[in-house]
Amino acid sequence: MQPRFVGRLGLADAITVANAALGFVAAAVAMTDPALAARLVLLAAIADGLDGVIARTRGGTPVGDFLDSLADVASFGVAPAVFVYAVVTDGGTAALDTPLFVAALAVPALFVAMAVVRLGFYMLDDRHSPETEGVQTTLAATILAVSYLAGITNPTVLLAATAVFVYLMVAAITYPELYARDAIILGGLQALAVLFPTAIDRMFPRALLLFAVAYLVLAPFIYWRET
Repeated sequence: MQPRFVGRLGLADAITVANAALGFVAAAVAMTDPALAARLVLLAAIADGLDGVIARTRGGTPVGDFLDSLADVASFGVAPAVFVYAVVTDGGTAALDTPLFVAALAVPALFVAMAVVRLGFYMLDDRHSPETEGVQTTLAATILAVSYLAGITNPTVLLAATAVFVYLMVAAITYPELYARDAIILGGLQALAVLFPTAIDRMFPRALLLFAVAYLVLAPFIYWRET
């Protein structure tokens, strides 16, 4: 007897499912190799963009949007949260009764919770809109991951950035979708950061971080799209 979903999933759905699997692998390796976990989060972000391109060019399936949000919880909610926890606690070796350990549990847990809330409301209100309220989970995860690859490895800084995203993901701030040209630039930088994270004094992660932070700060004010 064949599984009931055989023949009902498209190529875009397969890439979405691979995105979720990458999220699990990123979380699994975070304790022992945070840099690899960060690269896997960026790879998942590439898959997240690719499935949308394929769905638009070859057609999607009715389940595609739902799979996308479920995959995003794994790759851009849970995986970056575990990554931050691993960095802050030095692979889980921090003393359990210290304020740092409590913060390392609480802030990433809130990050996951707000990512779930944001994605739920995205499915309800924004999935067919060219703009959305709150920072995208993909953007938040990308900035956290690429910051580490760019050399920002201070645990306090990463934890503080995670706390900021806890708020920004559910804040009433409107973010437009990227134009195709900018999405291509972002995807290219993500690929280069994954493949060559330390090349030329970490040039590619630093360029990606600059691009992502510029969008984070400027897009609600000067990045306009026609609706």
